[in-house]
Amino acid sequence: MTAPKNDPKNEPQITPELVAAHGLKPDEYERILKLIGRVPTFTELGIFSAMWNEHCSYKSSRIHLRGLPTKAPWVIQGPGENAGVIDIGDGQAVVFKMESHNHPSYIEPYQGATTGVGGILRDVFTMGARPIACLNALSFGAPEHPKTRHLVSGVVAGVGGYGNSFGVPTVGGQVRFHTRYDGNILVNAMAVGLADADKIFYAAASGVNMPIVYLGSKTGRDGIHGASMASAEFDDASEEKRPTVQVGDPFAEKLLLEACLEIMEADCVIAIQDMGAAGLTCSAVEMGAKGDLGVELDLSAVPTRETGMSAYEMMLSESQERMLMVLKPEKEQEAEAIFRKWGLDFAIVGYTTPTKRFVVKHGGDVMADLPIKELGDEAPVYDRPHVASNALPVIRGQDVKPPLGIADALEKLIGTPELCSKRWVWEQYDHVILGNTMQRPGGDAAVVRVEDGPKGLALTVDVTPRYCEADPFEGGKQAVAEAWRNITAVGGRPLAITDNLNFGNPERPEIMGQFVGCLKGIAEACVALDFPVVSGNVSLYNETNGRGILPTPSIGGVGVLDDFTKSATLAFKAAGEAILLVGDTHGWLGQSVYLRDVCGREEGAPPPVDLATEKRNGDVVRGMIRAGTATAVHDVSDGGLLIALAEMAIASGIGAQLLAAPSSIVPHAYWYGEDQARYIVTVPAADAGLVLAKMKGAGVSCARIGTTGGDAIAVAGEAPVTVESLSRAFEHWLPNYMRGTAA
Repeated sequence: MTAPKNDPKNEPQITPELVAAHGLKPDEYERILKLIGRVPTFTELGIFSAMWNEHCSYKSSRIHLRGLPTKAPWVIQGPGENAGVIDIGDGQAVVFKMESHNHPSYIEPYQGATTGVGGILRDVFTMGARPIACLNALSFGAPEHPKTRHLVSGVVAGVGGYGNSFGVPTVGGQVRFHTRYDGNILVNAMAVGLADADKIFYAAASGVNMPIVYLGSKTGRDGIHGASMASAEFDDASEEKRPTVQVGDPFAEKLLLEACLEIMEADCVIAIQDMGAAGLTCSAVEMGAKGDLGVELDLSAVPTRETGMSAYEMMLSESQERMLMVLKPEKEQEAEAIFRKWGLDFAIVGYTTPTKRFVVKHGGDVMADLPIKELGDEAPVYDRPHVASNALPVIRGQDVKPPLGIADALEKLIGTPELCSKRWVWEQYDHVILGNTMQRPGGDAAVVRVEDGPKGLALTVDVTPRYCEADPFEGGKQAVAEAWRNITAVGGRPLAITDNLNFGNPERPEIMGQFVGCLKGIAEACVALDFPVVSGNVSLYNETNGRGILPTPSIGGVGVLDDFTKSATLAFKAAGEAILLVGDTHGWLGQSVYLRDVCGREEGAPPPVDLATEKRNGDVVRGMIRAGTATAVHDVSDGGLLIALAEMAIASGIGAQLLAAPSSIVPHAYWYGEDQARYIVTVPAADAGLVLAKMKGAGVSCARIGTTGGDAIAVAGEAPVTVESLSRAFEHWLPNYMRGTAA
């Protein structure tokens, strides 16, 4: 929607149809009329549309997000800023956040993914941190869907194209396929940065008559209404929304990073804010409102790359690689010189005022004059009706007739889209640039060295959507517990999470019930595991023609290792070592990959999560890693015990000789059940007895289940499966699929 150039008198008349086209409901528009006491201008309507949409205002989720635990002694900044910040000691802080770019990536996969990566990187370096790692969580439709291969190709190329060019390693993530994402894929991007703990930069403006400076690339017409598009569900005409997808330039962003860090080092900055969703509107309003100040902008000073842009277009553009800064006046010349040196635009586009008004001028005309605090504070907040999901029956192992033997099921499962290697994806990312990636993708968590060490960070992204749909509360708990386990499995001490809460239409009570249930589970797990939420994003209306995605609350976890050289990996290290299973096994098959992909039954209650057991088992395993007792560690998750063992064997080329399943559990449930709070640990055979005794003394369930060695996974009483054949099935499905040759 394009307005005439500058004259407010030539702007379109505000009609109910125009209000609806801006995503505002009639009662919300009445709220606007009451707030400002008159009919808004066209530009003001656009500003309200941007500030009051779901993506920016969190109007359906805000009341529930308040229940998340966000504090701990090591938390420097929780939710509410560009990114969360935690203290990792020695005067160092880690800055991190995850955000979605779902709708744009479905419409234009390459640009949608690139700008998702670019936006989350800006969130991190806006806080004064240098980005050191990226992760992502990608959810695609069924492999057989006609669009899936195209979307996978475009998104993966976009993630790699931006991260590789910008110069930050992409070190981990998730990739899944499910028919419920056919019409609405998910692209969740996470960035992690390192900063001095006493040099964090915030968005709140301070001081009256301080210059507001536009930094970075020029403003164009790309991305107009991007935030509004992200706040609506799709239909068959969604591809017509291509103009609302921004275009990224990673090389310009690299220049912006260096220029921003340089002006921060030069002490030029009072406040700084990324121009992300809703562009200039959201960044200016947030800076002023957080500082209890007014903001006056003169759009005639905004650098543009297209002629004749209206105030409406400039305020809603989501052109990339842009920042807004409140500058120390005496530093103006120094700051401008730095930005000019890096070849970037620098323009004073306004000033802070004492009025608490948001005033926008263009060509001498006042295009908007609104109360700045109320633009955010008075956004609608909904306590939407929600209903709890019905409890599903427990699936007993003895009630599931296995269509395949244990060995045949292993060969089938290891090559399924859910469990196969995602090497085809991560090899397109530069995961070693900067030289600090100590554990590459493919393990439980990435390990990144902090500068010259010895400290390291353990990083992961996790969620199991099928659990979240079957039982939102248990699924929310499990997503956090899985992230905690993955960090623990490499020897990290879990510190905090960021989340990306992807759900369908919140106006449907059953979908809102999923959201509320998952959030309660996340909160309970975060409290029990001392793993607070410091940043995040909510992405709702992820559905097409009334069909919603699986509830997918992605959890990005960060932990610290005091010495990265003591981290554990999942690969078996030598033949003849004892294989220990930490944690209880009951053979829980409900919602398991085995039940779905071998038995054709996507049903049942998911495994329950005992958080006290999670903490006890994880703390013991982490202690073994620190002491050097464990030679290899892997958590047991999707696919169950035998899949985890196969992954360890494939990573090393060393097989395993395994004891038969205990008589109390039917074999297919024992080997493929997805009971929680479990780890596989290998130790030298001579140490096994002492370790088992110590585990018993600590009240931790632990049993020896086999010995490493040979060239096959051999379960007593079952046919052996060679590591070579497992590796072939594991590695080949995705490349074959992308070539169009998968079976």
